Amino acid sequence: MSSTPTQWPAGRLVRASGTIRGVTDMNVAALQRSYGRAADALRPTMIEPGFVRTATGSALISMGETRVICTASAQEGVPRWLAGSGRGWVTAEYGMLPASTGERKQRDISKGRADGRTVEIQRLIGRSLRGVIDFAALGERTIYVDCDVLQADGGTRCASITGGLVALRLACERLIAEGRLERSPLTGGVAAISCGIVGGVPLLDLDYVEDSAAEVDANVVMTAEGGLVEVQATAERTPLSRAHLDDLLALAAGGIEALRVFQDEAVTGAAG
Repeated sequence: MSSTPTQWPAGRLVRASGTIRGVTDMNVAALQRSYGRAADALRPTMIEPGFVRTATGSALISMGETRVICTASAQEGVPRWLAGSGRGWVTAEYGMLPASTGERKQRDISKGRADGRTVEIQRLIGRSLRGVIDFAALGERTIYVDCDVLQADGGTRCASITGGLVALRLACERLIAEGRLERSPLTGGVAAISCGIVGGVPLLDLDYVEDSAAEVDANVVMTAEGGLVEVQATAERTPLSRAHLDDLLALAAGGIEALRVFQDEAVTGAAG
């Protein structure tokens, strides 16, 4: 596999449908977004496929200063409750390296168990990826998708889902090439992006500073066909109006449409 990364420059705009309420040149400029981005722009993004050569499939995804290694490891056999069913399973694990944040983060193993946030995120990643899997086509084997955060600056769960899908696609292609699968068990694509309202302005792809100051923050997971897999939205100070929710979903749809193209380019680059 080639490990040629595909990169988008800083400030690249995505296509969001309709007019976003509350967005003016004046209040966006006042926000001074990282990389000089517009309200509907992604951070500089890069996916490097085949980053871990020993994994069945892998990718390093970078979105701004957030960097996550995603690996997909295929193993024969399934959990006991699926044995004999002829169906496979996909599950995910998520973790942050101790130096991934400003202060050293204690490893979960030293505490004896994963914390609540870690469990929530890895369940989200697993649900998102299982939503585009034909388990019968996978057969009685399990694919473990591990997402390890090297550096965190907001949006780690979304980057994990987006990069995890690339790792999963590459793993499935390898299994087909090795004759272990007749066809791909993937039924479609999935990607995720964060968005929120900061200073009254709906913004796409929040970094840590924006996320910390947001009146509303959301994580949106969508399929390639535009179906919503999950929407996590929290209002910190003021209730989220239906109009602003529509704005956030429009921003997310544009961002995810762009990330899907980005995923495709990364997988194609790996094959080349």
